[in-house]
Amino acid sequence: MSEPLQSVLHPAGADADLIGQFAWVLFGAGLIIFLAVLALLALSLRRHEAPLRSGLWIAGGGIVLPVVLLTILLGWSTWRSAGLVPQSSDKALAISVTAKMWWWDVHYRDPATGREIATANEIRIPVGRTVYLGLNAADVIHSLWVPALAGKRDMIPGRVTGLTLRADKPGVYRGQCAEYCGTQHAHMALHVVALAPAEYEAWLANQARPARAPEAGLPLRGRAVFFEQRCQNCHTIRGVAESAHLGPDLTHVGSRMQIGAGLLRNHGGALAAWIGDPQALKPGVFMPAASGIDGESLRALAAYLEHLQ
Repeated sequence: MSEPLQSVLHPAGADADLIGQFAWVLFGAGLIIFLAVLALLALSLRRHEAPLRSGLWIAGGGIVLPVVLLTILLGWSTWRSAGLVPQSSDKALAISVTAKMWWWDVHYRDPATGREIATANEIRIPVGRTVYLGLNAADVIHSLWVPALAGKRDMIPGRVTGLTLRADKPGVYRGQCAEYCGTQHAHMALHVVALAPAEYEAWLANQARPARAPEAGLPLRGRAVFFEQRCQNCHTIRGVAESAHLGPDLTHVGSRMQIGAGLLRNHGGALAAWIGDPQALKPGVFMPAASGIDGESLRALAAYLEHLQ
């Protein structure tokens, strides 16, 4: 996978390309206005034989010029905005995203069985296909923004909103909660992974399967530790424990790029550090530290979760 990209100036989709044009126009207009103000400042410092006609400057520079420029910008932006993709689920791949403090709960529909497939903090989509994200918030107001693919959309508790996006080329595009939502707002990232259609279908089919059972070694011991530490009270692992939904679904957690909503790259050491003391890494999260766990059991539990591909 390439490094995650989070920039409105490097669009990878039709809507993002249009929004990028708006950004460049505003940057250019702002630069012109800034240079004009500097020119006027320099002009004001020069000595003039005759007094300036202040009324003309106020009327021309303070009224006529802004009205003309802003009218042109309004007309142009209204015309170009008509090219944005409609926010509709019609003929689009639908994915449900619920924002929680401070992570993202993502749900797909298995086309083969109709059952829901849950993952977290990562959205995988097929390249070239329109995707509709059904957005909701479980606690406070959040906002989803993936600058390289689309504009931002607020997520309000009790109300479902939608965001349409499309990736025109494969890659990893970083998103962020764009509405202050509490202590760990800055550490609430989300990654959109755009895959070739065949690769996406293979990934989705794998995600629909229950967790792969470990056969021996540390992963097998880690499965027992999962229950000893009562992790099943908060986390679902399909085929192992399916009744809890307080925390992220861990059925295929080992296949995700990062953990902690973009906080750490996903590998055994990071998993062990997160399980051992999440408060040290992300103060305020609702996940408690694994109390009383010995080092060998912690490594085993991390190995089991890494095994869940």
